[in-house]
Amino acid sequence: MSRVTTMRKMMTALALLGLAGCTGTTGGSYSASSQYAHEREMILAGSGPAAGGAQGASALAAPAVSSQPLSAMGTTAGAGNGSAVASQTDAMLNATAAAPEAVNEIGISEENNFEAVGEQRSREEDAALIAANRARYEQVQPTALPQREATGPNIVAYALNSTNPKGVQIYQRGSLFTESRNARNCSKFPSPDMAQRQFLASGGPQKDPKALDPDGDGYACSWDPAPFRKAAAAANG
Repeated sequence: MSRVTTMRKMMTALALLGLAGCTGTTGGSYSASSQYAHEREMILAGSGPAAGGAQGASALAAPAVSSQPLSAMGTTAGAGNGSAVASQTDAMLNATAAAPEAVNEIGISEENNFEAVGEQRSREEDAALIAANRARYEQVQPTALPQREATGPNIVAYALNSTNPKGVQIYQRGSLFTESRNARNCSKFPSPDMAQRQFLASGGPQKDPKALDPDGDGYACSWDPAPFRKAAAAANG
């Protein structure tokens, strides 16, 4: 048994003795217990006058602790009150010792504990419960996926139908298609895909009123059809 565990048990015993003695005994016994606990803490902290010495060990010998329950210890003045407190303490300790342990800290159902289930119902009752649960079971059949509604130009179909790589000019563009205007207009879109949809919806690739395709390759801003073409080629084997 570790030193910490021993000290905890000793301090617990002293506390219980103090609880019974503070109401039924004279002030001398209570003071002796308090003085012992104080000096013991000083020794453990290394600051007591008798730390490590044989004299201190003999001087601080633990007071005798009775093995009888607190309710059986007789007191002098105020014996009735002390006995009642001791009886309540014994009852609490006995109830704590007899309490069953929980399945776990998060409270898993006792349905996972075969012994607990066996105490609650018979095999026949358990079989009837399982049958009732199966009768309530409902299997939902899968249905067809809903058709996606058209929300604008299909950039996937456009990528697969076009053949020229990015950067190769196919369409004519005017002199107003400057790089600064292209950069300013492209920055308004959160993604290249949305810029390409807007480009096609505005008349692209033949027309480009918003200057999203200054090089005339048919692809707005930084949009590139190559990833779509690679995915289709991999899918077709």
